[in-house]
Amino acid sequence: MLRSQRHARWLALPATAVFVLFGVVPLLTVVRYAGWRWSGVSDPTPVGFDNMVRLFGDGELWRSLGTTAAFAGLTIPIFLVLSLMVASAIYKTRLERFVKALLFAPGLVTVGGSAIAWYLLYNPDFGVVRELTGWSLPWTTQPFAALVYVVAFTLWQQTGYGVLVVSAALRGIPTEVKEAARLDGASEPGVFRFVTLPLLRPTLTFLTIIATVLSLQSYTAVYLLTGGGPFGSTRVLGFYLYETAFERFELGYGAAITLFVLVVTLLVAVAQALALRDRGVGRGAMAGDA
Repeated sequence: MLRSQRHARWLALPATAVFVLFGVVPLLTVVRYAGWRWSGVSDPTPVGFDNMVRLFGDGELWRSLGTTAAFAGLTIPIFLVLSLMVASAIYKTRLERFVKALLFAPGLVTVGGSAIAWYLLYNPDFGVVRELTGWSLPWTTQPFAALVYVVAFTLWQQTGYGVLVVSAALRGIPTEVKEAARLDGASEPGVFRFVTLPLLRPTLTFLTIIATVLSLQSYTAVYLLTGGGPFGSTRVLGFYLYETAFERFELGYGAAITLFVLVVTLLVAVAQALALRDRGVGRGAMAGDA
């Protein structure tokens, strides 16, 4: 027994070393930087907790958090509805594999390459779509249009993943449960509403939390598509962090913002754990009653 445990520790050592080197060490470095006033060129000046205190009075930070919340509020409901509708529509059809492969393909392309392609397609001044149709989205001048533009790009990239997850969950639902509902006189919409949808709630909860975390970490699409504009309407947390650290050269305060984003993300992760645990308790209670 002791030999097997010792052997397991040695097998886990490479993975642990990688985690410490690329996870723990960078995190501790960020914590160290957060206590400095440092431009990256001059010598760092220790400031203690001043950068952390500054977060609470930074109006731009809270506005970027509000923009991130608006971005998530637009993206997540549409993402969930599209994933659920498309997965249900193609479930066990002849085109199911083809449609899932087609939808998942954008996710295989890097965000940078996809964003550049969208920029060239939908640029209101010289984009391909404007040249061919004369139609253009005023995302360079209208704040809400810019946010919708980023949301549309994100949905185009991520919906395929949501469809795959929901489709896998649909295949995990026992057919006997649906058949029993039909024998009891339930219509197909009723079966979907009262049988399929409740059984998909853990999956939809998982997708909601994953999409929320990705929204908090969004940066590349905003940087390449809108540059945070117009008028800061798409300046999400990730982009504000980039501006602070690498345009204003406030690396110490940028590290403090990084820790702020980390804390917000951890809170979301805790919410995910609690939600999934509650679902598990509910299922266990149901099984015990049965």
